[in-house]
Amino acid sequence: MTLVPASAASGDDILYPSVIPFLAVHLGSFAAIWTGITWPAVALCVTLYWLRMFAVTAGYHRYFSHRSFATGRVFQFILAFLAQSSAQKSVLWWAAKHRHHHLHSDAVEDAHSPRHTGFVYSHVGWIFARRNDLTEFAQVPDLARFPELRLLDKVEMAPVVLLGAFCFLVAGWPGLVVGFMWSTLLVWHATFCINSLAHVSGTRRYVTGDDSRNNPFLAFLTMGEGWHNNHHAYPSSARQGFRWWEVDVTWYILLLLARLGIVRNLKVPPPSVLRNEHMLGVRAVQRAAEQLASCFDSEKIAQMIARARGRATETMESLHMPHIPTRAEFLARAKEMFAKTASLDLIVDRGHELLLASVSRHLEARATR
Repeated sequence: MTLVPASAASGDDILYPSVIPFLAVHLGSFAAIWTGITWPAVALCVTLYWLRMFAVTAGYHRYFSHRSFATGRVFQFILAFLAQSSAQKSVLWWAAKHRHHHLHSDAVEDAHSPRHTGFVYSHVGWIFARRNDLTEFAQVPDLARFPELRLLDKVEMAPVVLLGAFCFLVAGWPGLVVGFMWSTLLVWHATFCINSLAHVSGTRRYVTGDDSRNNPFLAFLTMGEGWHNNHHAYPSSARQGFRWWEVDVTWYILLLLARLGIVRNLKVPPPSVLRNEHMLGVRAVQRAAEQLASCFDSEKIAQMIARARGRATETMESLHMPHIPTRAEFLARAKEMFAKTASLDLIVDRGHELLLASVSRHLEARATR
């Protein structure tokens, strides 16, 4: 299992000292052995878990990252403050990194892809990497124009400290350890599982060009975020449970808030997406085609062609020509790999082109040696 990407070995991606407070919270949670576990502290833990999970899912993710609904600046600030109290860095940092993730989901450029960096690194290691430390304001110009959000970016730990102090005042040391630390750990790892486990375990209803999957268990833990393949099929939707049986608690709360006039303009996927009849975007087709083409060894095919060309003294009857996969073979493999999609022919054609182009490059490289 890969713990860090290859770039880490070169020294340009070493872990920051910010990993120390992260580990301190994990170790500090064992202090409950001495502080004890009280009912007020447990109540705080449960309440803060679900409250902050909603702030992360509705705030960090669906609102700030994808603008899947609209609201006023007061509730926008409340969402940002509550989300930052989960100690997942600032709202601008979070949204910028998540938008970058969708641009490069499970590609080499993705900061947290289990496919390229391993499960552990995609789950938590990437957060502390030097190259991921700074907020990319260019990714969030629509959010960076708000001075209150820029302020939260500068004092990202203020909501965390204030919440910790509140828990201590309400329930003493058990409130700090059990109420605050335990709920923080639970929110952390449930959230991180969407980056790691939701790209490894589950089902795929949609072809998205990445490894996103629907996972009912994660959907329960994260109030609906576990319907991750649905989300990658239509990221701007405020609803991620596309079927009636796909429980999406965040969506239900947003509906209630819309009734109360606190949020508005909730975006939902069009009928063509719900029926899985929509045409994929160029990026998704390209990624899926690259996946398909990678199933065939272009270098080996090129080697076989080069060897065949070199057998000039052999008769045509005895010459064993290398086999280049046909479009029909590509189509058969695509049907095995991907879910139903109206863009299957586009993926197959593009994948076949990519394989032939790769074979040609390998042949050219051998010719210049």
